[in-house]
Amino acid sequence: MAGLAGRIMLLSGALRVFIAFVAGLLTVLTQPPFGIFAAAFVSFPVLVWLIDGAPGDPERGRLGRLWPALSIGWSFGFGYFLGGLWWLGNALLIEADLFAWALPLAVVGLPAFLALFYALAVALARCIWSDGLGRIAALAFGFGIAEWLRGFLLTGFPWNAIGYALMPMPVMMQSASVVNLATMNMLAVFVFAAPALVATGKGARAGLAIAVALFGAHLAFGFYRLSQPAPQPLAPELTVRLVQPVVDQAKKLDDRERSSVFEEHLALTTAPAKDGGKRPDIIVWPETSIPFILTDNPDALARIAEVLDDGQILIAGAVRVEDAGAGLPRRFYNSIYVIDDRGQIVGAADKVHLVPFGEYLPFEDVLASWGLNAVAASMPGGFSPAQSRALLTLPGGRTAYPLICYEAIFPEEIDGNAPLADFLLNITNDAWFGDTPGPRQHFHQAQLRAVETGTPMIRAANSGISAIVDARGVLVVGLGYNYKGVTDTILPGKMLSVTDAATRCRIFWLTAGMLFLVAAISRAGFNIRKN
Repeated sequence: MAGLAGRIMLLSGALRVFIAFVAGLLTVLTQPPFGIFAAAFVSFPVLVWLIDGAPGDPERGRLGRLWPALSIGWSFGFGYFLGGLWWLGNALLIEADLFAWALPLAVVGLPAFLALFYALAVALARCIWSDGLGRIAALAFGFGIAEWLRGFLLTGFPWNAIGYALMPMPVMMQSASVVNLATMNMLAVFVFAAPALVATGKGARAGLAIAVALFGAHLAFGFYRLSQPAPQPLAPELTVRLVQPVVDQAKKLDDRERSSVFEEHLALTTAPAKDGGKRPDIIVWPETSIPFILTDNPDALARIAEVLDDGQILIAGAVRVEDAGAGLPRRFYNSIYVIDDRGQIVGAADKVHLVPFGEYLPFEDVLASWGLNAVAASMPGGFSPAQSRALLTLPGGRTAYPLICYEAIFPEEIDGNAPLADFLLNITNDAWFGDTPGPRQHFHQAQLRAVETGTPMIRAANSGISAIVDARGVLVVGLGYNYKGVTDTILPGKMLSVTDAATRCRIFWLTAGMLFLVAAISRAGFNIRKN
């Protein structure tokens, strides 16, 4: 291994950048649909050795000294995000005549932008780099800060955060009940990068011992938590039906097909329970499953009342419209409706965190004048965001914490109201992205929100993946991608999380401080020895 490390350290120029790109591309295997976390035990040591062999020129100023590290980090990130997010371009092909021109921006431009965060991560690490264990701590610190920033800057996009690589299955997800994703990002990089110490020797024994202890504790806690009795359903038990209609996105956008799309959902709603099972108490349709403005179509509400049995509740995604006042255009919201058996809308929740360029157009006054439109919003001006997130209270008193579409990828979107909810409710329409890694990655990230909160999740998706997961992230029932049908099950109960959100935040900053301190002390010792 020492020979391999030496050869990688001696790489220069374009070859060094290319190897960093390949290492990032390899890291994509850690994410769904692959979940091969062991790939990171190869890619991150390579990244460490590339940084070892890329000292900056002291005569070129601060930026010149950091340029090699920046280029390595950006190339690694570009490979990672290009390989992990290429499927976003599929959304632009639904209405190719309008949006195909933007394909290079989605497939190449966004990964190139996101790679700047990893350039920052490596640059931060390089500022406190040394020749032993400290450089592993420096890299973990750098990635921790960069991923934390990626979670909220410019509205945030923490898709495929590196910490997910260490949580590919429920037994490896349980640490999310103790520490937040930001902390997992740091710990994952430390564990994955530690084998690099074997090649260079210095600090290897201590570094590997810490990494093995962290990884062992991570696994042991997972096995322990899953060995405990599963959370019991709350009384009285509720049977939930997930409706997965698998409606082609182009069909949903066709005005001539709206009525047939609506009837498809109604037909699945009334399908008999399998094996003579209990009729569902709650039926859940996916995001924007009602293909028209429901409040403008009283006949549609009457049809819903016709198909619901006494006491049944329908939860459905829809576009909600609101008058803004005289002379002002109407506002549109991506919403969830709760509809009772009389066809009355008895609850609603609007999406808070909208998708830039998808559901609304940033800098609309300028970009709209250039002829640009939001991809997923067919109405003028796109969607408006809700000012706050409120719990949905269902008839009977049960409460849901609503997360529409990609809101489920943001741990910070789940606020202090979540512990009051009986379940998390995530509705989405991943048909935009076709049969690609995107829907699998989306489901995986949503799964972690259940573990973090100790709250079961009901997830309904147009084309999949629809599922109910319990408070430990374990799949109870599910419908695979492109499987048209329904599935019924009893709503699982809640489970106490080990820590709350405030404690996890403190753990993150404490961990970041410890890693920085280890790296800084190691750097100081390195400078003394060098001088």
